[in-house]
Amino acid sequence: MRPHLPLALAASFLFAGCASAPSHPAATPAPPPAAEAAANDNLNAVAWTQTAVEHDLIYIQAYRDAQSQLLAALHDPNWDALAKEDRVAPTTGLPPAVVLDIDETVLDNSPYQARLVKNGGTYDEASWAAWCKEQRARAMPGALAFTQFAAAHGIAVIYLSNRAKDLDTATLANLRQLGFPVSGADAFLGLGTVEPGCDQVGTEKGCRRQLVSRKYRVLMQFGDQLGDFVDVLANTEAGRKQAIAGYMDWIGTRWFVLPNPTYGSWEPALFNNDWSAPAAEQRQQKLDALRYN
Repeated sequence: MRPHLPLALAASFLFAGCASAPSHPAATPAPPPAAEAAANDNLNAVAWTQTAVEHDLIYIQAYRDAQSQLLAALHDPNWDALAKEDRVAPTTGLPPAVVLDIDETVLDNSPYQARLVKNGGTYDEASWAAWCKEQRARAMPGALAFTQFAAAHGIAVIYLSNRAKDLDTATLANLRQLGFPVSGADAFLGLGTVEPGCDQVGTEKGCRRQLVSRKYRVLMQFGDQLGDFVDVLANTEAGRKQAIAGYMDWIGTRWFVLPNPTYGSWEPALFNNDWSAPAAEQRQQKLDALRYN
């Protein structure tokens, strides 16, 4: 608490102040606050992907678990990780392989997603291709050690990706500079790879898995989307569950599923796969899909 001055003394100070104090210009109004950046629904997802230790631990856990089981799978001649519709040739006598998606499975593209958040942009093929050609994606935790272990034991490492086939040079260069094993014509099977006699639907990977099945016995598959393991015929909540219903025992043994909250086929499943719908309508349908009890 401030001390109180006697009344007469205070009055003398007051009048003295009025007589001698210089006049001041009117105070300049404070500038209005800067406009807030528009909210972006992907901010938390990208921030978690880039900064949460838990994110890295999930990847390390998955790849370590896979590595601990890999040699047992190698020595079991009946072991195969392809769904029955993708296995079009007998496994007998075929060399072993592991099949991995690339994006958000072995390579971290979160800087691309971060740029979209910062600039208020959305995915488009041109900006995505430009990012891929920068060859700056980092390795996902655990992925490098696992693939190197597989290659050291004579197991082919196949990257089955929905990156366009014409991004193969940049993609393989990015993988090589990080130390990922890359060898053989089947190392990168990008979108646009043709399997004779198989009609590819959209970006589904079934035809390319059939191509792999003619040449390899697949020990394990890795990905961040259901489509990395099996074709999803109906991209709805029910259809997605049905696609994997017969393979639940394979999770964590033959199939290793990795987290990706930033994008994926799970998202359009919430708004009837209608990317032409206005953003506000898509967002409302996502809100409608939430559980409140």
